[in-house]
Amino acid sequence: MRKFLVPAAIALVLGSSGLAMAAGAAAPAVTPAPAAAVATPQSVSDTIKSFDLTKHTITLGNGKTYILPATFKDPGLKVGSKVTVKWQMKGTEYDATSVTLG
Repeated sequence: MRKFLVPAAIALVLGSSGLAMAAGAAAPAVTPAPAAAVATPQSVSDTIKSFDLTKHTITLGNGKTYILPATFKDPGLKVGSKVTVKWQMKGTEYDATSVTLG
């Protein structure tokens, strides 16, 4: 019986000290998630490098590709035409809200 009690007592002491240390350890501070950044509408004037009306995208001379709205009506876009694109960031995409010639 003594062979059983001594190891059990040691295990109990070691186990309870580990629990006491875990309970005493300070939990890491939880920082609140930053408020979602509000997308600020912006505009850019540049020439059309390429556009794809089936994918609803337009790429300007600055190299950025803008996603056109699903309801976009083509005002006669041509590669090389100067346009003004009003856009805002949605995630990692440049979301165009309007495209005007000139």
